Amino acid sequence: MLQFKNITLRRGTKLVLDDTSFTLQPGEKASLVGRNGAGKSSLFALLTDRLHPDAGDIEMPPRWRIAEVAQNMPETETGATAFVLEGDAPLMAAREALAQAEASGDGHAIGEAHARLAEVGAFDARSRAQALLLGLGFRVSQLDLPVNSFSGGWRMRLQLARALMCPGDLLLLDEPTNHLDLDALVWLEAWLLRFEGTMLVISHDREFLDTVTKVTLHLDEARVTRYGGNYTTFESMRAERMLQQQAAYSRQQEKVAQLQRFIDRFKAKATKAKQAQSRVKALARMEKLAPVLTAADFEFSFREPLSLPNPMLVMDGVEVGYGETAIVRGVSKSVLPGQRIGILGANGQGKSTLVKTLAGAIPRLSGRVQEGKGLAIGYFAQQEMDVLRPEEGPLAHMIRLAREVSPQAREQELRDFLGRFRFVGDMVNQEVGSLSGGEKARLVLAMLVWQRPNLLLLDEPTNHLDLTTREALSMALNEYEGTVMLVSHDRALLREVCDEFWLVTGGQVEPFDGDLDDYQKWLLEQSREIARRAREEDRAAQEQVRAASQPAAASAPSSRDERKAQAAARMKLAELTRPLKKRQQQAEQALEKAQAEHAALLDAMGRPDLSPAERAEQGRRLKELDDRIETLEMEWLELGEQIEAMEAASA
Repeated sequence: MLQFKNITLRRGTKLVLDDTSFTLQPGEKASLVGRNGAGKSSLFALLTDRLHPDAGDIEMPPRWRIAEVAQNMPETETGATAFVLEGDAPLMAAREALAQAEASGDGHAIGEAHARLAEVGAFDARSRAQALLLGLGFRVSQLDLPVNSFSGGWRMRLQLARALMCPGDLLLLDEPTNHLDLDALVWLEAWLLRFEGTMLVISHDREFLDTVTKVTLHLDEARVTRYGGNYTTFESMRAERMLQQQAAYSRQQEKVAQLQRFIDRFKAKATKAKQAQSRVKALARMEKLAPVLTAADFEFSFREPLSLPNPMLVMDGVEVGYGETAIVRGVSKSVLPGQRIGILGANGQGKSTLVKTLAGAIPRLSGRVQEGKGLAIGYFAQQEMDVLRPEEGPLAHMIRLAREVSPQAREQELRDFLGRFRFVGDMVNQEVGSLSGGEKARLVLAMLVWQRPNLLLLDEPTNHLDLTTREALSMALNEYEGTVMLVSHDRALLREVCDEFWLVTGGQVEPFDGDLDDYQKWLLEQSREIARRAREEDRAAQEQVRAASQPAAASAPSSRDERKAQAAARMKLAELTRPLKKRQQQAEQALEKAQAEHAALLDAMGRPDLSPAERAEQGRRLKELDDRIETLEMEWLELGEQIEAMEAASA
């Protein structure tokens, strides 16, 4: 099991964990939740020895292997499949051991290395790596492309696949759902449900947590509280606990007031002095209960739009993309006041490109967009830094924005406004480049609220928001009187906010008739259809190969002489190819024999009673068999090619 025993951790002057204890049993899947900045990533760093506690102990089985999704963007020319394979540490160690053994000519070590390779699943490792990549949305044509050729979001998917390649005994996942579209997210949920090890996940996706976790660890006020249940169960249990704590605090306050009144009334009377002193001691001994704190709660609202043009936007034959490359074509749609539109589609289909074009961040390639009179667009970019300046602070951003939309705003008014979004004290002047992802997202939300838009274009607004802020955003959007167009993989937000959906697929934008459950069914049907087409194409290709290798059907012979000539040609071809076919059959039989001996030798090498000399001899024999199998395979293929060439020439 994994145990935290009275752990205390400080980061500078900040107390991150204060005498915290909790336990995870083997095989449990738990979420670690808490507001941004509470210390969740620091707790992960303790588990991976990047940080060390100031007090207390962390206990886990010494043989446990820890797998973690790296948060850095990889920079390498290594192919995607090879990069994922490198995440399998035991496989890489076994390959390195074999290379060293072969270099030194140590037969004993060679045998042990081959046995180890079999134990770690070396023979199907590549297919397992590619299955992970395909599940996470990569195409077959991308499986061996260099890592550097992928965008940031796809590189993070590569990091996720690399961690899943060898999940080990404890799997640590920090925001694994960021950068995933819904079909990849559904696949990941199914994969994690099959995972048999212990898992600890940080995520702000409520539906994801409800699906894959059964334990919730809540980090708040430097303490970790364990709840048995998924996130929805945790919310219910925490609300009940807070009510109980509030009731206990209220009762104690009444008791304190009663004791204090007695002390104040009778402390000067000699006849009651002893009783009064007893009440003073009772008051001193009483364990002080803290009031229930709600400082982590966060609320905001969008101001009422100054106008609601009807229609907001009219698109006529719009084509969007980059440079001369069109991604989405022929968009002819109207956007009306009060609409709540969720934009669905797999990554790369053009959802963000469409939103960027409507926001004016990139030019449209063709077509016409007519804006309603008084249209005021508020745009939340998927990459917050697209609309922020890293060297400026939040206050500088607001001052510049206020000059553009409300010149009369005073600095104190702007400071008070930023305080509503948790930017207090010196934080208002902290460089945006040094803020966390969640803080940057809150600053963009603050700027949107100040602009008083009547059309909100939101591209993955929840990527870095904690659950409390996501809920606040959902409530604010539901109360907002303007129009919302939302791109998000947060299913809870889409369900709560949107009442209609557009589907971007195949270069088109079409209305989607259904809800998110229908969309997930549609995704499943699409994946089945793709698999069916792939099987049909594979069968067709095989048929073409067979047809090409067979002599073309000759027209019916018109005479006995022609039939005799054709029979003679067939006999001659058979005579010419007979020795080659015999050699190919012999090679095939030898190959089967060598493969059977190779498998038997691998099994025998696992016996504990082998002497070092026997193990060394078996290692040498195993190397000989590897070389022989490779030679026989090449011979069999070359003979087959010669036979096919002769048959084709005689056709």
